[in-house]
Amino acid sequence: MARDKDNIALSDEHNSRGIELADRGWLDEAIKEFKKAIELDPHSAHAHDNLATVYAEKKQFREALNEYLLALRLEPESATAHYNLACFLSTHAAEMAVEEYKEAIELDSEYPDAHLNLGLTYADQGRVEEAMRELQTAIELDPQDGFPRHELAALQMDEGDYRSAINQLKEVVRLEADNFEAQLDLGICYAQKGFYAEAERAYEKARTLNPEDLLLNYNMAALYALWGRRKDAVSFLQKALAADRAKVMGWLSTDPMFDSLKGDPEFEALF
Repeated sequence: MARDKDNIALSDEHNSRGIELADRGWLDEAIKEFKKAIELDPHSAHAHDNLATVYAEKKQFREALNEYLLALRLEPESATAHYNLACFLSTHAAEMAVEEYKEAIELDSEYPDAHLNLGLTYADQGRVEEAMRELQTAIELDPQDGFPRHELAALQMDEGDYRSAINQLKEVVRLEADNFEAQLDLGICYAQKGFYAEAERAYEKARTLNPEDLLLNYNMAALYALWGRRKDAVSFLQKALAADRAKVMGWLSTDPMFDSLKGDPEFEALF
């Protein structure tokens, strides 16, 4: 169906007026103008796009996404339409995810995966306390799932709370004895707290699962350096260097855990 030229002209006037109102921060009034523009010319992709932009600014993310997709359907070959959708997603996708997870939880407060993923999204945004709270709720709702426990432990490690992380990781490895990453993280936590024998046991369990892992061999070398077991430290450091010399050299340049080995002939010979 051909588009009516008069309607198009009127639509453009409302669209221009909407842009002026949006620029002044009068968003509700701008929405009304953009809707009038669309009513007069439903095929106006730029009116849908402008309406989407205002919806996004008002944090009405579902409405914004719908309008961006409408604009793209109307002009699928428009680079601008693709660009605007991409900008919206890159800027607001995480915020939109938070709102949708919260909506899911409001509808079903005992939805463990919603709490888990809301926690992970919060963690990605640096909202640590909120992330921990949601992960703890996920654990309470599904105590047999090791994944939220491991994610909570990782946040606790980042915050330097190794004791709390140990408690979570011990439960993870009880639930999932073959979880290499959990055994490795448990060893790291024990080492940070000075429980060297416990760290060694956790690392040895990890070695049964993946003996060639770079991080494992490096952390075992660090443990033995802290423990004063120089030969063992050098031996595991050799394995790590053989796996990725450049990366390990970078770590060593700022790692104080190996300070006790400086001046040791075998350690210095590695470089």
